[in-house]
Amino acid sequence: MGGITGSLAAIGAGIVAIGAALGIGKLAASAMEGIARQPEAAQKIQVNMLIAAALIEGIALFCAVICIISK
Repeated sequence: MGGITGSLAAIGAGIVAIGAALGIGKLAASAMEGIARQPEAAQKIQVNMLIAAALIEGIALFCAVICIISK
């Protein structure tokens, strides 16, 4: 167990985590900007942001599991 394939799986999982963090950060920043521009649409923006964040997290979890299983 381990070796080069384990290292590559760990690197892949790290890249997935970084990508998900960047995606959710961009999503949250855009949502906050939208809410600041249109406070009356805050509820709708927040719901859409949470749905998108859940989708990003789901994809990231799936990719991380693939990286870990492939070792």
